[in-house]
Amino acid sequence: MTQPFLRIGTRGSPLALAQANELKRRLAAAHPSLDAPDAIEIIAIRTSGDRAGERPLAEEGGKGLFTKEIEDALLGGRIDVAIHSMKDMLATLPKGLVVAACLPREDPRDALLSPRAHSLAALAKGARLGTSSLRRKALALHARPDLTIVPLRGNVGTRLAKLAAGDADATILAVAGLKRLGLADKITATLPPSDMLSAPAQGILAIEIRDDNERVRNLLAPLDHPETAACASAERAFLATLDGSCRTPIAALATIAGGRLALDAAIVSPDGRKLHRTRRDGASADAAALGRDAGAELKARGGPDFFA
Repeated sequence: MTQPFLRIGTRGSPLALAQANELKRRLAAAHPSLDAPDAIEIIAIRTSGDRAGERPLAEEGGKGLFTKEIEDALLGGRIDVAIHSMKDMLATLPKGLVVAACLPREDPRDALLSPRAHSLAALAKGARLGTSSLRRKALALHARPDLTIVPLRGNVGTRLAKLAAGDADATILAVAGLKRLGLADKITATLPPSDMLSAPAQGILAIEIRDDNERVRNLLAPLDHPETAACASAERAFLATLDGSCRTPIAALATIAGGRLALDAAIVSPDGRKLHRTRRDGASADAAALGRDAGAELKARGGPDFFA
């Protein structure tokens, strides 16, 4: 059996496989020679985040748990390309790896799913909100300090099943993931960024390769979406300046119009009581600098004990 021309590494969840197949389709559309049945192989890799089961990710080591084993396979030459939900990636990549392309961003907002209320404000006093995201927990408690937060982990299907079983009165999931799984009809309400600011790089699929792999870099070049890449650059520079991980509630969303980039960024105390927010506007070419500047401001405003 001949080795496939390109091997894509991904997590094995339904959402991750849907994302890998999206990359496969885009590659085949850009390069007709890759449209052959055996030209591209998708390799599912079990990560530390998958093995964590129901335990909170922050207790297991934070951000990077869903990417480490995939990046190890990439560095070891067992795969040629890795596809990640970019919000799962560490702010600084391992040496020898680079993001070669960002696919066009899907809707970056969060969605409320609830059989009991049509909005976050309409939830009953003391209602149970199921989430394991510290950002979603903190922002929800900032808006509704009376809510009871209950842990809700697992892939999208598992969380929906737990919600249906009554483990929580509501949950919050990324619109992007629901749309990619064909589950947009499950959304009760899309939450505006003014209330529930997104995680940095939410809705962005990042394509990671070995820095020295020019063959694969050239294959991916037509797939890169410059506006998405610029937004990612701003949001991830903000994250890196704050030394952010999923142990810290950090939110950021960049948008581009007419070559100008607007960045909305925030830090929140884990209990939701304190929130610092800022905004930057500038040329999209200055995306990373805008993100670093916003991060430096909020780091100073929050002080060293803000996330303690």
